[in-house]
Amino acid sequence: MTSLERAERPAAWAEPVAPVRFLLDAWTIAEGELRKLRHDPTELLTRAVQPLLWLLIFGQVMAQTRVFDTGGLPYEDFLAPGILAQSALFSAIFFGIAVIWERDLGVLHKYLVSPASRSALVTGKALAGGLRALVQAAMVYIVALVIGVHLRLDPVSLIGVALVVVIGSAAFATFSLVIACLVRTRERFMGIGQILTMPLFFASSAIYPIENMPNWLKVVAHLNPLTYQVDALRSLMVQGGTEHFPLALDFGVLIASTVVLIAIAARLYPRLAQ
Repeated sequence: MTSLERAERPAAWAEPVAPVRFLLDAWTIAEGELRKLRHDPTELLTRAVQPLLWLLIFGQVMAQTRVFDTGGLPYEDFLAPGILAQSALFSAIFFGIAVIWERDLGVLHKYLVSPASRSALVTGKALAGGLRALVQAAMVYIVALVIGVHLRLDPVSLIGVALVVVIGSAAFATFSLVIACLVRTRERFMGIGQILTMPLFFASSAIYPIENMPNWLKVVAHLNPLTYQVDALRSLMVQGGTEHFPLALDFGVLIASTVVLIAIAARLYPRLAQ
């Protein structure tokens, strides 16, 4: 289009500015991913079984032993935010395998030749991974209410929990995408995913306070984004819950982790198609 044609074009036809185009492209990708979930929600339902067992069995058994000092919180109240974070983690960490399937089906090449930037593609997938976790969060909330966890149900707390779940899950979904770009095969991806999930979970404050950890594990926990996700959830989700770190630091670590991982994944994403 010539400069004269652009000048004569009505203002309503103006192309979106770059940030708006980025957000529109990212949302289009996220919406496509969420549409898959509507057609087949069984994946989330099956992945919800494990965290529910942790709450119903592990939580109630450990509550009887009273091994950990939870700062006055009943152990089920202390555990529920950790299991919510675990549920989101376990779902997000295997999100990258879908990208390998897309490559095998030829969908990835269509994404790469689209006008959308690589960053928008990756951001859209990260957003989809975060929004998917809200379904499992709702399931954890229902079970927590049934077993008597003292949840905070005011709108501000619920919105805060939703934001923490979405941002944290987006970070781990993007981490999963980075792994998929590096290993490129489903078999290797599944092996690495299984190796990473439990260390990430146990090297956090999900099921025991940081104060109960040996010194070397405390260092690992402070480097683990899941620790900050659990810490924010514990402050926002349960009555009487207090954060180990400032809430602003929790959000800052999660947002920074997500941004850095999106930047890495955007550079690696085209390599998956090679």
